[in-house]
Amino acid sequence: MARPSAPSGSVRGVRATTLRLGSRTYDITDRPLIMGILNRTPDSFYDKGLTFELDDLVRRAGLLIDQGADLLDVGGVKAGPGPEVGEAEELDRVIPAIEALAARFDIPLSVDTWRASVARAAYAAGAVVGNDISGFADPDYLPAAAEHGATVVATHIRLGPRIPDPEPVYDDVVEAVRTFLLERADRALAAGLAPEQIILDAGLDLGKTAQQSLTLLRASDQLTDLGFPFLLSASNKTFLGVVLGLEIGQRKEASVSATSLGAILGCRIMRVHEVGAHRQACDAVAAMLAAGR
Repeated sequence: MARPSAPSGSVRGVRATTLRLGSRTYDITDRPLIMGILNRTPDSFYDKGLTFELDDLVRRAGLLIDQGADLLDVGGVKAGPGPEVGEAEELDRVIPAIEALAARFDIPLSVDTWRASVARAAYAAGAVVGNDISGFADPDYLPAAAEHGATVVATHIRLGPRIPDPEPVYDDVVEAVRTFLLERADRALAAGLAPEQIILDAGLDLGKTAQQSLTLLRASDQLTDLGFPFLLSASNKTFLGVVLGLEIGQRKEASVSATSLGAILGCRIMRVHEVGAHRQACDAVAAMLAAGR
């Protein structure tokens, strides 16, 4: 099957070296950035509501920053199936958290939402990234980002957030993800975003079997050459548990291994729960890569 062509504005076959987050610009040639995860949900698969209370979330944010987080990602609705969370409830969870973090910490903030209305309110509250696992299903998502000068994350998903997809089938999962992400990047470019404001994410575990997620992780070098910064979200995910027979609380070392492989293969934003271990692993990879130049 022929490879899809790169959209206008990207450099095909060359990994992105620059990332813009609000007023900050980062050189990501070798050094990956660590995105610390903050869940303002009572039913997170990982922490089961540990940071649902605002004070607990702010304390957790300070810990992640001390451990070396470069940016923080705040979400008010978990990606998997669960009780319905309406727009008003998501706003009540996310916006006070963004406001509190923006008032206390000098660090870029990301909002993990597929609703343009929530993203727009989060940008007004201080967020500079919209992390959308739906692949821009909301037609106002990109206009909202362009209006506020925000960066976006385009994530591959087969059906949609919160929709069970236990037996996904692909002719070629790597090619399907490449094609999907290039099309979403093209949309973002057409909306007025620059390549350094468009982050791509393969969406491990989102409409993929454990083997398909492993295949995508191993093929990261075929995805990170699309001309845009690439995000890896492998931390504590189900595919690691399936492959190794591990419960959620036992996946830290496997997560760090996945992050290290992704960093070697060109991923430059690592969305993780345990920041300290991933920071150390990525700094070691960065030193190794820089030594070879």
